Amino acid sequence: MSTQDVGIPFTHAPDSRGYRLMELPPELEALLTAEDAPIITLTSTPTTALLKAQDKTYKLLQKNTSNSLILLAPHAATPLGSDTSAAMGLGAIATLHETIELVAQAEPQTISNLKNTGSKGKWHEKFGRGR
Repeated sequence: MSTQDVGIPFTHAPDSRGYRLMELPPELEALLTAEDAPIITLTSTPTTALLKAQDKTYKLLQKNTSNSLILLAPHAATPLGSDTSAAMGLGAIATLHETIELVAQAEPQTISNLKNTGSKGKWHEKFGRGR
C-alpha cells in the first residue's frame, strides 16, 4: 500500500492588518543594518510623505504591481479527518497589490552661490539699461 505525502499545509488566514512593503535603496539598507543605526523619521508635506535618515531625505511613492504579492507566516494546521496534532504549515496573511518606493530627494540649492548681476528680469535686460 502506498502512502501519499501531504506536503506543507497551506491555509488562507488573513489577520485584518494593513501591510505595505517598502523598497529600500541600498545605502539606506546599509545604514539601518549597521550597529549604530540612526533614528529615522516620517514627516509629511501638503503634497507628499518624506522619510528622513541622517542627512538624506527620501520621498515615498506608491507603486502598483501587476502581480499580487502574498505575505506568508508560519501557521499551525490540522489535516482534515485526522485526530493527530496540528502540523506546522504556512498561512497567507495578506495579499499586496502595491509597494512603497523611496526616491532620494535632491537638496534644495542655496541662493548664496548665485551671482547678483543687478538684473531684475528679461524686460530690464532689454530696456532698463538706459533708465
